Amino acid sequence: MTDAGEDADKTWCIAEVDIFRDLSEREMDAIAAAAPMKAYSTGELLYSPAQPSEVLFILKKGRVRIFRVSADGRALTTAIITPGTIFGEMVLLGQRMHDNFAEALDDVTVCVMSRADVHRFLLSDARISARIAEILGRRLTDLEQRLSDSVFKSVPQRIATTLLTLAAERRPRVLGARGPQIALTHQQIAALAGTSRETTTKVLRDFAAQDLIRLARGRITVLAPERLKDRAG
Repeated sequence: MTDAGEDADKTWCIAEVDIFRDLSEREMDAIAAAAPMKAYSTGELLYSPAQPSEVLFILKKGRVRIFRVSADGRALTTAIITPGTIFGEMVLLGQRMHDNFAEALDDVTVCVMSRADVHRFLLSDARISARIAEILGRRLTDLEQRLSDSVFKSVPQRIATTLLTLAAERRPRVLGARGPQIALTHQQIAALAGTSRETTTKVLRDFAAQDLIRLARGRITVLAPERLKDRAG
């Protein structure tokens, strides 16, 4: 007889993932068996152009930054992946990731599915393949916006936009906190906004002086999202 706790552990990677929302218990068990868990530390690369991996990642814990590096060495963040969604080298889904890096913004837990199992369990199911296409479509729209921002927005506007994007994923977690808290360093914010750490620190201090945000070690609290939105342009 199988213990209920063991069942929960076995399907932990796909439980609460939207694309699997109406699968039967038997279907979920089969997918879970094909998607073992793997952990990455903050700052570690899940994949890179030098180490391509044709797999699908299901993100369960932490956040992942997808970025590419331009010819002049500037990093452009193309997506920030949050728990409950998918990413990876998905040539078979019409989205090539071979020129991208995936970096853990936090300590990350993912479940990894091979190309063969993606075909077997996901693409063969019309419900799941339609949801994957929807996710990739939204991600493409986000990428187009990021590319536009990188060309037309100033550095302070890009940093404000980055803070707002991250704040939208967070709710106040500390008792008495006045707003969403972002647990990233200035270097990580700089990487997301496509600028230097020194410039980012200066802009963040300016925002703090205007009471738009509050700075603490390894944490930024957004105090005035509407005013910050004005700064984002």
